[in-house]
Amino acid sequence: MKLLKHTFLLFTIIVPVLCCGQETRPDNANCMNENFDKKVNQLLSYTVPVMDVDKLQQLQDDVIILDAREREEYDISHIKGAQYIGYKKLEKDKLTSIPKDTKIVVYCSVGYRSEKIGERLQKMGYTNVHNLYGSIFEWVNRGNPVVDKNEKVTTQVHTYNKKWSQWVDRPQAKKVW
Repeated sequence: MKLLKHTFLLFTIIVPVLCCGQETRPDNANCMNENFDKKVNQLLSYTVPVMDVDKLQQLQDDVIILDAREREEYDISHIKGAQYIGYKKLEKDKLTSIPKDTKIVVYCSVGYRSEKIGERLQKMGYTNVHNLYGSIFEWVNRGNPVVDKNEKVTTQVHTYNKKWSQWVDRPQAKKVW
Protein backbone atom coordinates (compact mmCIF):
# COMPACT_ATOMS: atom_id res chain seq x y z
CA MET A 1 0.00 0.00 0.00
CA LYS A 2 2.84 2.38 0.86
CA LEU A 3 4.48 1.65 -2.50
CA LEU A 4 1.20 2.38 -4.27
CA LYS A 5 0.95 5.78 -2.54
CA HIS A 6 4.53 6.67 -3.52
CA THR A 7 3.94 5.57 -7.10
CA PHE A 8 0.75 7.63 -7.25
CA LEU A 9 2.59 10.66 -5.88
CA LEU A 10 5.42 10.21 -8.36
CA PHE A 11 3.21 10.00 -11.44
CA THR A 12 0.55 12.55 -10.52
CA ILE A 13 2.65 15.32 -9.03
CA ILE A 14 6.38 14.99 -9.56
CA VAL A 15 6.60 13.68 -13.14
CA PRO A 16 4.24 16.30 -14.66
CA VAL A 17 6.17 19.12 -13.00
CA LEU A 18 9.52 17.79 -14.19
CA CYS A 19 8.31 17.07 -17.71
CA CYS A 20 6.19 20.08 -18.38
CA GLY A 21 7.90 22.95 -16.60
CA GLN A 22 6.04 25.43 -14.44
CA GLU A 23 2.39 24.62 -13.85
CA THR A 24 1.36 27.94 -12.27
CA ARG A 25 2.65 31.46 -11.83
CA PRO A 26 5.66 31.49 -9.53
CA ASP A 27 5.47 33.68 -6.44
CA ASN A 28 8.24 35.95 -7.71
CA ALA A 29 6.29 37.11 -10.79
CA ASN A 30 3.21 39.28 -10.60
CA CYS A 31 1.44 42.35 -11.93
CA MET A 32 0.65 45.33 -9.72
CA ASN A 33 -3.00 45.41 -10.82
CA GLU A 34 -4.65 42.35 -9.29
CA ASN A 35 -7.17 41.98 -12.14
CA PHE A 36 -4.45 42.21 -14.77
CA ASP A 37 -2.43 39.65 -12.82
CA LYS A 38 -5.41 37.26 -12.90
CA LYS A 39 -5.84 37.83 -16.64
CA VAL A 40 -2.17 37.16 -17.40
CA ASN A 41 -2.21 34.07 -15.19
CA GLN A 42 -5.25 32.74 -17.09
CA LEU A 43 -3.64 33.34 -20.50
CA LEU A 44 -0.33 31.59 -19.83
CA SER A 45 0.36 27.87 -19.95
CA TYR A 46 3.77 28.31 -18.23
CA THR A 47 5.51 26.22 -20.87
CA VAL A 48 8.28 28.85 -20.81
CA PRO A 49 9.71 30.00 -17.46
CA VAL A 50 8.55 33.51 -16.60
CA MET A 51 10.62 36.46 -15.46
CA ASP A 52 9.26 39.33 -13.40
CA VAL A 53 9.57 42.90 -14.70
CA ASP A 54 11.71 43.96 -11.72
CA LYS A 55 14.13 41.10 -12.39
CA LEU A 56 14.44 42.08 -16.06
CA GLN A 57 15.12 45.65 -15.04
CA GLN A 58 18.06 44.42 -12.95
CA LEU A 59 19.38 42.16 -15.75
CA GLN A 60 18.49 44.35 -18.73
CA ASP A 61 22.07 44.86 -19.90
CA ASP A 62 23.01 41.19 -19.42
CA VAL A 63 20.29 39.46 -21.44
CA ILE A 64 18.99 39.39 -24.99
CA ILE A 65 15.51 40.92 -25.08
CA LEU A 66 13.24 39.92 -27.97
CA ASP A 67 10.01 41.70 -28.91
CA ALA A 68 7.42 39.20 -30.19
CA ARG A 69 4.83 41.69 -31.41
CA GLU A 70 4.16 43.00 -34.89
CA ARG A 71 6.42 45.64 -36.45
CA GLU A 72 3.86 48.44 -36.03
CA GLU A 73 3.67 47.75 -32.29
CA TYR A 74 7.46 47.65 -31.95
CA ASP A 75 7.92 50.91 -33.90
CA ILE A 76 5.53 52.80 -31.58
CA SER A 77 7.05 51.51 -28.34
CA HIS A 78 9.45 48.84 -27.16
CA ILE A 79 11.78 48.15 -24.27
CA LYS A 80 15.13 49.81 -24.84
CA GLY A 81 17.61 47.36 -26.31
CA ALA A 82 14.93 44.93 -27.44
CA GLN A 83 15.37 43.29 -30.83
CA TYR A 84 12.32 42.89 -33.04
CA ILE A 85 11.66 39.19 -33.69
CA GLY A 86 8.00 39.30 -34.75
CA TYR A 87 5.14 36.94 -34.10
CA LYS A 88 3.20 35.98 -37.22
CA LYS A 89 6.42 35.83 -39.21
CA LEU A 90 9.27 34.98 -36.86
CA GLU A 91 12.46 36.58 -38.15
CA LYS A 92 14.77 33.61 -37.53
CA ASP A 93 17.73 35.35 -39.18
CA LYS A 94 17.93 37.62 -36.12
CA LEU A 95 18.76 34.54 -34.03
CA THR A 96 21.78 33.26 -35.95
CA SER A 97 24.31 35.19 -33.87
CA ILE A 98 22.76 34.26 -30.51
CA PRO A 99 24.38 31.24 -28.81
CA LYS A 100 21.83 28.58 -27.77
CA ASP A 101 22.62 28.95 -24.04
CA THR A 102 22.28 32.77 -23.92
CA LYS A 103 19.72 34.13 -21.45
CA ILE A 104 16.83 35.38 -23.58
CA VAL A 105 13.75 37.26 -22.39
CA VAL A 106 10.81 37.44 -24.81
CA TYR A 107 7.89 39.83 -24.39
CA CYS A 108 4.78 41.00 -26.23
CA SER A 109 1.80 43.00 -24.93
CA VAL A 110 0.73 40.76 -22.02
CA GLY A 111 2.76 37.55 -22.39
CA TYR A 112 0.66 35.20 -24.53
CA ARG A 113 2.39 35.72 -27.89
CA SER A 114 5.82 35.82 -26.26
CA GLU A 115 5.12 32.48 -24.58
CA LYS A 116 4.36 30.97 -28.01
CA ILE A 117 7.57 32.43 -29.48
CA GLY A 118 9.47 31.20 -26.40
CA GLU A 119 8.16 27.69 -27.11
CA ARG A 120 9.43 27.94 -30.69
CA LEU A 121 12.84 29.10 -29.47
CA GLN A 122 12.99 26.15 -27.08
CA LYS A 123 12.19 23.78 -29.97
CA MET A 124 15.03 25.42 -31.92
CA GLY A 125 17.41 24.46 -29.11
CA TYR A 126 17.58 27.63 -27.02
CA THR A 127 17.92 26.50 -23.42
CA ASN A 128 17.67 29.70 -21.37
CA VAL A 129 14.46 31.35 -22.61
CA HIS A 130 12.14 33.35 -20.35
CA ASN A 131 8.75 34.99 -20.91
CA LEU A 132 8.34 38.47 -19.37
CA TYR A 133 5.36 38.18 -17.02
CA GLY A 134 2.86 40.91 -17.91
CA SER A 135 5.16 41.88 -20.78
CA ILE A 136 5.37 45.48 -22.00
CA PHE A 137 2.08 46.44 -20.32
CA GLU A 138 3.46 45.60 -16.88
CA TRP A 139 6.82 47.15 -17.81
CA VAL A 140 5.04 50.47 -18.48
CA ASN A 141 2.65 50.12 -15.52
CA ARG A 142 5.66 49.95 -13.21
CA GLY A 143 6.99 53.22 -14.61
CA ASN A 144 9.77 51.83 -16.80
CA PRO A 145 10.56 53.73 -20.00
CA VAL A 146 9.88 52.60 -23.54
CA VAL A 147 11.40 53.91 -26.74
CA ASP A 148 10.14 54.38 -30.29
CA LYS A 149 11.65 53.18 -33.58
CA ASN A 150 14.27 55.96 -33.33
CA GLU A 151 15.25 54.78 -29.82
CA LYS A 152 13.84 57.97 -28.28
CA VAL A 153 11.94 57.72 -25.00
CA THR A 154 8.19 57.96 -25.64
CA THR A 155 5.01 58.08 -23.59
CA GLN A 156 3.14 56.22 -26.34
CA VAL A 157 2.41 52.56 -25.75
CA HIS A 158 1.02 50.33 -28.47
CA THR A 159 -1.77 48.43 -26.73
CA TYR A 160 -2.71 46.07 -29.58
CA ASN A 161 -6.34 47.25 -29.62
CA LYS A 162 -8.87 49.22 -27.57
CA LYS A 163 -10.01 46.19 -25.56
CA TRP A 164 -6.50 45.28 -24.42
CA SER A 165 -5.63 48.91 -23.69
CA GLN A 166 -7.56 48.66 -20.41
CA TRP A 167 -4.58 46.81 -18.92
CA VAL A 168 -2.21 49.77 -19.31
CA ASP A 169 -3.22 51.80 -16.28
CA ARG A 170 -0.30 54.21 -15.95
CA PRO A 171 -1.84 57.71 -16.36
CA GLN A 172 1.25 59.07 -18.18
CA ALA A 173 0.97 56.44 -20.93
CA LYS A 174 -0.62 57.51 -24.19
CA LYS A 175 -2.37 54.43 -25.56
CA VAL A 176 -2.12 53.76 -29.29
CA TRP A 177 -3.68 50.88 -31.26
